[in-house]
Amino acid sequence: MQIGTEIKRDASFKKNEEAMLKLLLSLREKENAVKLGGGKSAIEKLHAKGKLHARERIQKLIDKGSSFLEIGLFTAEGMYLDVGGAPSAGTVFGIGKIHNRDVVIVANDATVKAGAWFPITCKKNLRAQEIAMENRLPIVYLVDSAGVFLPMQSEIFPDKEHFGRIFRNNAVMSAMGITQIAAIMGPCVAGGAYLPIMSDEVLIVEKTGSVFLAGPALVKAAIGENPDIEELGGAEMHCEISGVTDHKMKNDDECLEKIRSIISKLGKNKSAEFERSESSLPKYDAKEVYGIIPEDHAKPYDMYQIISRIVDNSEIDEYKSDYGKSLITAYARVDGWSVGIVANQRAVVKSKKGEMQVGGVIYNDSADKGARFIMNCNQKKIPLVFLQDVTGFMVGTRSEQAGIIKDGAKMVNAVANSIVPKLTFIVGNSFGAGNYAMCGKAYDPRLIFAFPNSQIAVMGAKQSSETLLHIRVAQMKAKGKEVPEEEQKRMLKEISERYEKEMEPIFSAARLVVDGIIDPAETRNIISRGIAMANCNAEMAKFSTGVIQV
Repeated sequence: MQIGTEIKRDASFKKNEEAMLKLLLSLREKENAVKLGGGKSAIEKLHAKGKLHARERIQKLIDKGSSFLEIGLFTAEGMYLDVGGAPSAGTVFGIGKIHNRDVVIVANDATVKAGAWFPITCKKNLRAQEIAMENRLPIVYLVDSAGVFLPMQSEIFPDKEHFGRIFRNNAVMSAMGITQIAAIMGPCVAGGAYLPIMSDEVLIVEKTGSVFLAGPALVKAAIGENPDIEELGGAEMHCEISGVTDHKMKNDDECLEKIRSIISKLGKNKSAEFERSESSLPKYDAKEVYGIIPEDHAKPYDMYQIISRIVDNSEIDEYKSDYGKSLITAYARVDGWSVGIVANQRAVVKSKKGEMQVGGVIYNDSADKGARFIMNCNQKKIPLVFLQDVTGFMVGTRSEQAGIIKDGAKMVNAVANSIVPKLTFIVGNSFGAGNYAMCGKAYDPRLIFAFPNSQIAVMGAKQSSETLLHIRVAQMKAKGKEVPEEEQKRMLKEISERYEKEMEPIFSAARLVVDGIIDPAETRNIISRGIAMANCNAEMAKFSTGVIQV
């Protein structure tokens, strides 16, 4: 079935396009600033010590001409400002090609608080390990860190999802047969020393790399010794005396080349064998998406137009096309890969019963359709792609009496128990339980990205702000305080501004609720990259039962 049409570049299209391009320009400026880490002068200081910056190391490690799919670029954006901030949480991570093989790469950025670990840094490293485990990908750690950021030690040290979980994952991955390679390219101190040493193969760079449980100052204070760094934990000592490390490297360049050599000799995992045929481009320009998505989130648009600019030849095989029209379910191909698409239809549609259905809302029939389609894709071993622009499930007496909670629960159940890879893109709104049903972060998407215009929250700003204002005013009145109308307006403005800021994608990206914010025109490439990555794991999922029950 051919979908999509040529777009009229009218005033509305140009207004939407201009708004999206403005968002993308702002995004690029923020990206460039974040990629400098601690700044140009800090990078120059690294160079003076004979060291490369984290991003330079990654570029030399991956295949020439290949792209690095970065995860968590905006992690910690706007956070920890009282201590000077932590661009990208002091860690760069993503998936890169080494000898044409997908590898997870994690690199400490020594220009950000000497590569120290903040609480969100721990969450970011756990996400890296999760991706490696889910997809059975080798993982490379480029270590250059002063260890835990001590002023926040209580928020990173003892809990299940804290620092110790990383070392637990080191052990689990080794047992799973996932290769872990660590390169100690700078300091590696205290508990952080376990990450590289629990890896399968460890390299250390002479003069700049060091690893020990306690540094010279602490050793002197604790037992009275006065060792220098090289004697205590340098490359020569660990490669020739302790045997803690496996390879002594002269400099960063030699170290990175050695890692590439090791990766080139790894055996291959059994493929998941997802179906792929010859790729063909969509019939329409992907950048036309800029003008299709309205600047005003309340305005409807046709999601088929978005899909037609992502899928091969702009063709789909739609499932239950005349039923549950507020949700699009279809089989398609993206860069040759067979996929199942679940997308919220944002246009106002008429049901078979003649009822008008508001775009972006999940109704009883669309929830039922979505659950059945997800089960079909699992039976057929077809990866799922979710395109979210959802305001939630339909509310009101009629929907409640029809059992919307029951039908919604069926769809959420199907998403939760799905064993095929899931890739999620937040195209516009992502509100309430709609986020869950459309495979939000809590439902284990292999990758989840947001468009620059997206909004993520429990409900829309207007409804939420007015609800919060009502609660606050009621509390004040209960204490005998009258609240004049002007004061209520001021309070509403304050609440709305805060809520709207928290809805922005950068807020979610900073907290790793999404893996990143992307140019909408890159959606097709990321889907292909995500499925290729998932195809490395024949077992498909960590907790695969092989059965879905709804």
